[in-house]
Amino acid sequence: MTSTPRPGPRPRLSDTGPQRQLTQRSTPELWGRLLAGALAIPGVIEGHSQVSPASSRALFLVDREAERDPQTSLASGRRLEPVHVHGVDDTSIHLCLPAERGAVLDSLGWAEPHQYGDHGTEYLVYGPRDDAELAIVLGIVAESIAFAR
Repeated sequence: MTSTPRPGPRPRLSDTGPQRQLTQRSTPELWGRLLAGALAIPGVIEGHSQVSPASSRALFLVDREAERDPQTSLASGRRLEPVHVHGVDDTSIHLCLPAERGAVLDSLGWAEPHQYGDHGTEYLVYGPRDDAELAIVLGIVAESIAFAR
C-alpha cells in the first residue's frame, strides 16, 4: 500500500463520458506490462468489460462471479468486475476500493473519484508513466482485487 505522493501535476481527464485520461498516458509498451502484471495477480482472469468501451480489459475473479457487496464492483448487479484497464489510447484504470483508501490515493495524486460512481468506492487511477509508477499502480490494482474478495 503506497503512501508515496505521485510526482507532478495530475493528468487531464475528459469532461464527458466515458471518463478517460487525455494526457500523461503510459507508453504502449508500459501499458502492455500493466495489463500483463494485472493478469498475473493470482485468481484473476481477463474478459470484456460490462460497462466500459470495447478497448478496455476487465479483470474478473476465477473463484467468484457474484459481488459480495455492490460497492466492490464497477458493474453492480452483474458479474463481479472490480477492475477494468482502459485501452492503450487511454491507459487509466477504473477500480473499486474502500472509500477511505480511495480518498488517501486521491490526496496523494494517484487517483480521483470516478466521474460516474454510484457508491463512493469507484476511482480512476492514472496510467503509470515509468517502472516505479507501474509497481505502485499494480499494488493499487491488487488492493482492489483483495477488496472485491
